[in-house]
Amino acid sequence: MKTFFIYTMGCQMNVYDSDSMAQELVKKGLKPVEAPEHADIILVNTCTVREKPAQKAFSSLGRMSEIKKRRKAPVILGVTGCLAQEKPEELKRRFPSLDLIAGPREVGRISALLDRLEAGGGCVVATDPGGPPPPAPVDGSYFQGRSAGYVSIMEGCNNFCTYCIVPYVRGRELSRSPSDILQEVRNLTEAGLRDVTLLGQNVNSYRWIEPGHTLDFPDLLRAVSTVPGLCRLRFTTSHPKDLSDALIACFGSLEVLAPHIHLPFQAGSNRILRRMARGYSREHYLSRIEALRSARPDIAMTSDVMVGFPGETDEDFSRTLDLVERVRFDGLFSFKYSDRNGTPATRMQNKLSEDVKSRRLAELQTLQKEITRSINQSLAGLEFEVLVEGRGKRPGQYSGRTGTNKIVNFAGHGLEPGDLVRVLIRRGYLNSLLGDLA
Repeated sequence: MKTFFIYTMGCQMNVYDSDSMAQELVKKGLKPVEAPEHADIILVNTCTVREKPAQKAFSSLGRMSEIKKRRKAPVILGVTGCLAQEKPEELKRRFPSLDLIAGPREVGRISALLDRLEAGGGCVVATDPGGPPPPAPVDGSYFQGRSAGYVSIMEGCNNFCTYCIVPYVRGRELSRSPSDILQEVRNLTEAGLRDVTLLGQNVNSYRWIEPGHTLDFPDLLRAVSTVPGLCRLRFTTSHPKDLSDALIACFGSLEVLAPHIHLPFQAGSNRILRRMARGYSREHYLSRIEALRSARPDIAMTSDVMVGFPGETDEDFSRTLDLVERVRFDGLFSFKYSDRNGTPATRMQNKLSEDVKSRRLAELQTLQKEITRSINQSLAGLEFEVLVEGRGKRPGQYSGRTGTNKIVNFAGHGLEPGDLVRVLIRRGYLNSLLGDLA
């Protein structure tokens, strides 16, 4: 039996795409393996949203190329995802041993692409930016043994923020049919998964139009929330300009909707937000935070923020720090601005030095660590429902997540992924909580 290995980089969307490819390969009769050295097919699923992941992708492809060279048996080496979409010619030039180059809209056709490759004709390049999203899987057997999973509800983005490459490599927005989405969620819950995250570059703009009827994202949430066996429903990522009152109200009315939202703000300065073409102000963002906390007082907030955007002054950066202090996020994904090929920001003047960007990022991360640690420490003595994900790092320890998406480690025995338990928190740390079964 032929084997395959998929190395996944980047966001949850890439994890979903890799799972989609893996299911197709299993249906094709292939077996997954834990190491590329033992695989007949090696796929590197890439991300290029920032410079660092792109560099990591090239480095990973170099390692996989060396593995292919050392193997005596024939090996198929492929690259998928955003880097394949953005730089197919450069990939062919730098890695002559590549057999397959497929963009993110092509991952649902991985089986057909491999058939093309086996038919001969050299490296297969498939980078249609308008292709359909991956189809719903036939069943959920591939996911058995997991407690949580992802379901893509849409692909692409129409926002064209001046720094962002996503619309160029993942294409324009294309929503999946609600029937496909509901079937995929049912497949997961029937396989024993209890926690499902709906994915999209901007889930808030989901829209499905049928004759005489239009379904928006709050409508979809209400429909998915009725799937039997679903205990927690999540979604990511949201765009602040499209976070409607109807969507916010779902946090107060849908029992299975987890009390956590990831809402990127990117910058705290209105001047920089305008240069980024984000389509909202800091005042609008703060008003959305206030509305969310009114609808669900226990909601946890996480976000994305960028430092060092072209032209960012000390005053602009101080506005970002001020917003972080005002909101007190549970966690932040923070990063330095980097030029992405073809985006308007690459042509902007007043680029900041790496020293300035690094210094600002360090200051921001220090502030956020203090906030995160303080929030987690304040949870000591409280009891939470925890969804078991599996064994912890220490003997006799399990690990799971709260509805607010915090990792909890606790002692126990006889538990399985997907079990729901009550845990009393004893200590809060920067990245996790420690507790005991209640």
